[in-house]
Amino acid sequence: MSTLASPFNFHTTASEVIDGIDLHGRTAIVTGGAGGIGVETARVLAQAGADVTLAVRDVAKGGTVAAQLRAETTNENINVRPLELADPSSVDSFVSDWDRPIDLLINNAGIMAVPELTRTPAGWELQFATNHMGHFQLTTALRQWLAAAERARIVAVSSSGHLFSPVVFDDLHFRFRPYDPFVAYGQSKTAEALFAVAITQRWADDGIVANSVMPGAIATGLQKHTGGLRTPVEFRKTVEQGAATTIFAAVSPLLEGIGGKYLEDVAEAAVVAERSPLAKGVAPYALNSDNAERLWVESERLLAEIGVN
Repeated sequence: MSTLASPFNFHTTASEVIDGIDLHGRTAIVTGGAGGIGVETARVLAQAGADVTLAVRDVAKGGTVAAQLRAETTNENINVRPLELADPSSVDSFVSDWDRPIDLLINNAGIMAVPELTRTPAGWELQFATNHMGHFQLTTALRQWLAAAERARIVAVSSSGHLFSPVVFDDLHFRFRPYDPFVAYGQSKTAEALFAVAITQRWADDGIVANSVMPGAIATGLQKHTGGLRTPVEFRKTVEQGAATTIFAAVSPLLEGIGGKYLEDVAEAAVVAERSPLAKGVAPYALNSDNAERLWVESERLLAEIGVN
């Protein structure tokens, strides 16, 4: 099967990807839309006319960002709602208050390389809980509103960090393995890629597809636990370039009806047999349909354990 190509590349910006695309009348949610590439993602969607909701942990910061974006884009339909992905009750509140079709769900929020093993009250490792479980709960609970849009797209922001670890189903929460911040991060980002595969497998008949993306190496608050971005300068991207692959997955006609892909540099990534020094490509385990189905079932079980249906 051929790899999906595009006219874009490493240097393409989000604004270049969305050029000529009209999103008036479309509704988008961007988790983590008050920081990093989430702000730029929200900005270009709003610039194209979409109604955009920033789903954020810090509502005050989100309000400041939303006001700035309204001024920059002249789009008044930019709103803020609280969402703490590691807190199932917060996710439930967000969903309970939602009442209209969703065309674009951008699962962008995340944390990286938390230095000490930290578990949520549910007993879940914090990176897995935030990056995967919170988005899983949010997305599955919003299914009716995604289906109502008829051609909804979901974007799961993964990372080249997925190359550090598959999902270790027998020890998701590091109860037996020694905790490693990057292994835990890698597992959570593999989970994001597998979630996109599973969504497309299960929900395509509802007109819902999902793809995962690798934004690139961008200096943002994501690296607060790592001492900053350490990627060589020549391999870094700006925030505008970093949001480009997300926007490509969200709006490009080239991806109409297509899901289950892992995208980087605004095109489909090559499947690789091992992790290279530049950490390019996607590991086979992050696209495996059996892994995707197993993760879905396990995620449902974990939610059921804490009383979330």
